[in-house]
Amino acid sequence: MSVVFNQLEDKIEQIKEEVVKWRRYLHQHPELSFEEERTAQFVYDTLSSFGNLELSRPTKTSVVARLHGGQPGGALAIRADMDALPIAEENDFAFKSQNNGVMHACGHDGHTAMLLGTAKILSELQSEVPGEIRFLFQHAEELFPGGAEELVQAGVLDGVSQVIGIHLWAPLEVGKIGIRAGAMMAAPDSFNIVVHGKGGHAAQPHLTIDSIAIGAQVVTNLQHIVSRNVDPLDPLVLSITKFHAGTAHNVIPGTVEMAGTVRSFKPELRDDVPHLMERIIKGITAAHGASYEFEYVKGYRPVINDEEVAVKLRESLVRAFGEGVVEDAVQTMGGEDFSAYQTAAKGTFFFVGAGNQAKNIVYPHHHPRFTVDEEALPMGVKAFVYAAFDLNQL
Repeated sequence: MSVVFNQLEDKIEQIKEEVVKWRRYLHQHPELSFEEERTAQFVYDTLSSFGNLELSRPTKTSVVARLHGGQPGGALAIRADMDALPIAEENDFAFKSQNNGVMHACGHDGHTAMLLGTAKILSELQSEVPGEIRFLFQHAEELFPGGAEELVQAGVLDGVSQVIGIHLWAPLEVGKIGIRAGAMMAAPDSFNIVVHGKGGHAAQPHLTIDSIAIGAQVVTNLQHIVSRNVDPLDPLVLSITKFHAGTAHNVIPGTVEMAGTVRSFKPELRDDVPHLMERIIKGITAAHGASYEFEYVKGYRPVINDEEVAVKLRESLVRAFGEGVVEDAVQTMGGEDFSAYQTAAKGTFFFVGAGNQAKNIVYPHHHPRFTVDEEALPMGVKAFVYAAFDLNQL
């Protein structure tokens, strides 16, 4: 096996420039969720050039490649997401987005490039690879109900015992890897609220039912759920992200529209929150003679890493990079549809550091100036190829 791992080190070094080239091409040509036709075709054509892979298109904008290794082993799936976001890029790179208003602002271009590099290396070492490796190039991570759920329903994990995935992570400095067993990322739910009052002249507020004043009380009191209705040791975020009302300085509007998100880990808390929210909304609107509409939509499940897989993967990462590189990941209230795969196989998701203060690579995910330190890309490839050998041994 030491000979094989020496080959891996050489191949990872040799493929670095190609992985960067793929990432930059994808960054230039971003596509929104469920619209990744050009991206999927690029991935399919690139995989076709490697050889030894069985390719399929389980959905219109996704690609799955299967590699049957020459050594006994299990079946491991490795996932990368491919979609971009509706954000106008403000970077001035030579490879900045050519699709106006659409941008890879979360690192999915890097995820796809890293998995392409992994597939190329492992396909070249087919005779040494244990078991089956299934490469999942997934569409629509950013838009509920998400591409992962569709792929699971299409059977892409049939016969797979373990699944892993990477997120390039801006809050973590390049050169570091974060992994943890158990709760990793939160369930991202969303909600919409409409307050119906009675509009009128701003000089005669006593003749109106002021939807803005009522809506402001709703916003303020919803924060009491986190601070006064929930155990402080239970992570919960409730954020109002939209508040739309009014058209003129002298008109009290009859309606206010609000929207936001709730993030949680505990299933019972997740079930309780919409009831707590509606109790507050109903009480405030009734007290002022208004009415309301309330819609609560459950999003992705929380990402809960399988302990057995997380322990094995951590050992593999330490073997690949050393103890000083691998650290305990910090839980995040961000969401990820990787959780859909964890319903069908034992799964673990982990972070590869992609931020770099010295290079001013400091902007958060979903920011118009987001980018990643490309030195993280070969680290992701190395993590995947080592895992393909270490996790898949019988």
